[in-house]
Amino acid sequence: MNKTELRLLCELMKNSRRSDRKLAKALGVSQPTVSRTLKKLETKGYVKEYTMLPDFAEIGFEIMAITFAKLREHLTREELEKARSDVREVMNRESSSVILGMSGMGCEADRVIISLHEDYPTYSSFIRFVKNQTLVKTGEVKSFVIDLTDKDQFLPLSFNALAGYILRSERITEKQARKKEAE
Repeated sequence: MNKTELRLLCELMKNSRRSDRKLAKALGVSQPTVSRTLKKLETKGYVKEYTMLPDFAEIGFEIMAITFAKLREHLTREELEKARSDVREVMNRESSSVILGMSGMGCEADRVIISLHEDYPTYSSFIRFVKNQTLVKTGEVKSFVIDLTDKDQFLPLSFNALAGYILRSERITEKQARKKEAE
């Protein structure tokens, strides 16, 4: 990924509603360059979708949970698909919890589940559901629970913050490369 592509991707993470003309101005390039680069990023799969990040508390969720589960047995592809189907069925039946993601390894776990819940009782119900799966032989389950109504969060969930990090790390890499060339 070249520098213009990376900078455009970061600008889109900050605000994807801006026109190509405004993005070009922010990047210091022409509008056709932005349009071509954007099409290239979409074609290559760097841009999956254009979306916004809501204030979850304002739309009725009090809790975000990051749940780590250790499975006692490895699942076959068929068992994994059945488990996913069961989770989708529960999500369709109960609108008080939303699962944002499910995969991964680490923290002595096979799965990580990121979920949103209207309140603590719905979170507790969700955890009981996870622990009582018959197909997925769940061992240990641990959660990190985040109070979304707490207005004093250290750093709020934001793609703007991620874009800032990417740009900072890119500048550091460029500075190190220039220093190396000078030596």
